[in-house]
Amino acid sequence: MNVKIAPSILSADFAHLGDQVQQAITARADYIHVDVMDGHFVPNMTVGPLIVAALKPYTQPAGVLLDVHLMIEKPERLIPDFVRAGADSLTVHVETCPNLHRTVEYIKELGLRAGVTLNPATPLGTLEDILPYVDMILIMSVNPGFGGQEYIPASTTKIAHLRRILDERGLENIELEVDGGIHPNNVAEVVRAGATVLVVGSAIFNGQASIAANIAALRSALE
Repeated sequence: MNVKIAPSILSADFAHLGDQVQQAITARADYIHVDVMDGHFVPNMTVGPLIVAALKPYTQPAGVLLDVHLMIEKPERLIPDFVRAGADSLTVHVETCPNLHRTVEYIKELGLRAGVTLNPATPLGTLEDILPYVDMILIMSVNPGFGGQEYIPASTTKIAHLRRILDERGLENIELEVDGGIHPNNVAEVVRAGATVLVVGSAIFNGQASIAANIAALRSALE
C-alpha cells in the first residue's frame, strides 16, 4: 500500500512557514495539510485563503497537493475563495453541512477533489449516502481545534470499520485520511487499520530532530 504523508502546518513555526513547508516537500511529503478554523465550529482560529495562496508557489512546482480542511461553519461561503487561492482538495465536516451532497458537488464542479470528515463522536453511518461522491474521507482521531493532542484509541476501530465498508462497496479508490495524534509509535497501527493518508503535525514540526528526519522516522516505522 502506498501510504501518503501530509504534514499539517498547524504545528509549524509560522515565522518560518515557507521554509518549513519547503523542508517537508524536499523530504518527500505527499500533501501539505492546511487546517482552517473559525473559532465557532472549533475553539480556535487559524488561517484563511491568503495562507493557501502563499503556499501554492511551494507546492505546485513539486506536484504536492494542497489539502485544505475546512473546520468552519457554513463552509460553502468560502469555497470559491479557497479555489482561487490554489487549494487542490477541500474537506468539509458532516456536522457543518446540512446539504452535504450539494456542498460536495459544488467543490467538484469547481475542479477540486472533495473530502468529507467526521469528528470522533460522529458515527460512520452519517457517511453512507455520500460515499460514492467523494474522493477522500477524513477520520478525526482527536477532537479538532488544537495540535499536539493524544490519539483517541477508539479511532483504530472506526478506521478499520470504514475500510471494510469501502472495500465491500468497491470504493477502494477513496482515500482514507486520518488526522490527530499520529507519531512513529502508532503509525503502523493506523495503517494496518486501513488508513492511506496520514496527517501529522507535532511529530513532524515539533520534534527535536529535523523535519526531514521526522518524516523519515514515520516512513521507517511503516516499514
